[in-house]
Amino acid sequence: MSTTQDTRRTYDVRTHGCQMNVHDSERIAGLLETAGYTDIAALPAQDRPDTADVVVFNTCAVRENAAGKLYGQLGHLRPAKDANPDLQIAVGGCLAQKDRATIVDRAPWVDVVFGTHNVGALPVLLERARHNREAQVEILESLETFPSTLPTRRDSAFSGWVSISVGCNNTCTFCIVPSLRGKERDRRPGEILAEIKALVDQGVVEVTLLGQNVNTYGVEFGDRQAFGKLLRACGEIDGLERVRFTSPHPAAFTQDVIDAMAQTPNVMPSLHMPLQSGSDQVLKAMRRSYRSEKFLRILDDVRASIPDAAITTDIIVGFPGETDEDFEETLRVVEAARFSSAFTFQYSPRPGTPAATLDGQLPKQVVQERFDRLLALQEAVSWAENKTLVGRQVEVLVAAGGRKDEATHRLSGRARDNRLVHFAVPEGGQRPRPGDLVSVDLTYAAPHHLVADSATSGGRFEVIRTRGGDAWQSLQADSEGGVRKPAVSLGLPSVGRPEQPPIPVCSAG
Repeated sequence: MSTTQDTRRTYDVRTHGCQMNVHDSERIAGLLETAGYTDIAALPAQDRPDTADVVVFNTCAVRENAAGKLYGQLGHLRPAKDANPDLQIAVGGCLAQKDRATIVDRAPWVDVVFGTHNVGALPVLLERARHNREAQVEILESLETFPSTLPTRRDSAFSGWVSISVGCNNTCTFCIVPSLRGKERDRRPGEILAEIKALVDQGVVEVTLLGQNVNTYGVEFGDRQAFGKLLRACGEIDGLERVRFTSPHPAAFTQDVIDAMAQTPNVMPSLHMPLQSGSDQVLKAMRRSYRSEKFLRILDDVRASIPDAAITTDIIVGFPGETDEDFEETLRVVEAARFSSAFTFQYSPRPGTPAATLDGQLPKQVVQERFDRLLALQEAVSWAENKTLVGRQVEVLVAAGGRKDEATHRLSGRARDNRLVHFAVPEGGQRPRPGDLVSVDLTYAAPHHLVADSATSGGRFEVIRTRGGDAWQSLQADSEGGVRKPAVSLGLPSVGRPEQPPIPVCSAG
């Protein structure tokens, strides 16, 4: 056992939920690094303790089993806490915002509970809990500091998340997020672009813009076309190869955003837009302010301007009151929409949401049968759509090791349309680094991925070295044998109405 492990206090952040939570966890890691902690995964395997000195759970509250998953993991940590009272356990995120002090009632060995609005308070709360020897629960009702002002420890050297807004102004009856994240608040465009430029300077070649509803960005400062303008401005940033965003709301999706996507070369031809249901009656009960005809019309408009766009979605099966006819409507829309993939969920009631008290809660077996039918249909659609791509040339951003790469001797990455591609490297050929781009021809299609083995038979295999690959390679030189992540970057300010530009003064001529 090395002596360095004895002197460094370690942390372990465990994340559940969406991309917003993943990005919040990067900020939690940045705060702990700034406070002097070391990521347990960054230590060489032989130097890692069984449990970190601080374990942070960043929770989600969207699914019914979220609480069960959290308390199960907290239970597994109790023996470690009993053996080492100096171990600190913190619970944050949406479930912490919702359940508050009940977490400590159910798991009294938890030291800190913090909400979605005060991530930045975590180091202080940990120190206070250590000093006072009692749990610290601090939940703010509204955001005081925009999360992007906090230090961040990114997971990737070449790809980054950038929040453009937090919160949500919609009132979907199945969703608890607005009550946990608050009303929408938007960052100033100049500050978003400054953060992106700073990331590019560090070697990032791909950014994903994050917001609960990205296409309502600008509502706080009164510019309904602010999101399209932001996409176009991203196109002016030298060195930024790829721009993605998630997720837009169909009710607010406008032609100016489609035009910005189509006319800005580094905005990728991929769109994730939640359908939720194909039934107009169910959409009405969900308070989704669009109907299936409008949704399909948006897809037609997107494909008219961006023919190669890959469109993905979210769908809920078994919403209260959903009839057989309603579900058939969902199948009809899915068949017509030709999604490249879909995240499908069985409805589960969330306490505190209007849908939890609606009549017509469906039996589990009915929901399961519908869910299985929807999965089978979407699987067939995804496979059919992927088969049409065989023989095409694609540009792949190489990832830092896929789950199957070692077994198949391929590398993996994402095409411009965000489809997963596994590709072969020719014997003796240049091996691309994570963060580099490769150009290959697709040779095989499966429902959930594509294969490009053209290089093994003398086909296309072109490597484009990027600053993202350089950034990844630089990390390897600095590694001590653990997980390799970029250094902590400082946050940037802030939110609110943009400052008005000075009014030019004209002299009389």
